[in-house]
Amino acid sequence: MSHAKQVLRGANNMAKQLIIKPEKCVSCRTCELMCSFGHNGTFNPRQSSVSVIHYEDAMTSVPVMCMQCEEACCLKVCPVGAISRDSNDAVVMDPEKCIVCKMCMSACPLGNISYSPITKKMFKCDLCGGDPKCAKYCPSGAIQYVDPAENLDRKKAVAQSFSDVFGEEDAV
Repeated sequence: MSHAKQVLRGANNMAKQLIIKPEKCVSCRTCELMCSFGHNGTFNPRQSSVSVIHYEDAMTSVPVMCMQCEEACCLKVCPVGAISRDSNDAVVMDPEKCIVCKMCMSACPLGNISYSPITKKMFKCDLCGGDPKCAKYCPSGAIQYVDPAENLDRKKAVAQSFSDVFGEEDAV
């Protein structure tokens, strides 16, 4: 394992990951602006790898971006090997190898790969090289970049709430 990867791994040897907490999102779209500025030098949400989706009926907003899937379909479908994992375990694109066939965009089950008509290239979240600006500058904490073990209590609480809703016993 490379030194860079060890640095970003916690005590349980798991890579950090983005955690989304929709209940904390205030729909300010700072994440979109910081992403586009960090990657393109311009405040343009259309050039961002994160999009804030507002669900009016539910009165909630959800930041949506690449979730760095364990079994990344985009990586598997790329015919030229332009998609790989970096030292932060992020699924990243190599614009020099990419032929812009858009197969990755079709393969992503969450629709989190985009095409830029400005640069004429595909783009997606690359975790900003291990320092995601969306999480760093999120004023409400709706986007966090954490060691998965730090989030274990939240996962147990969510599992328990599903258990309560569906009437299953001892889900956690």
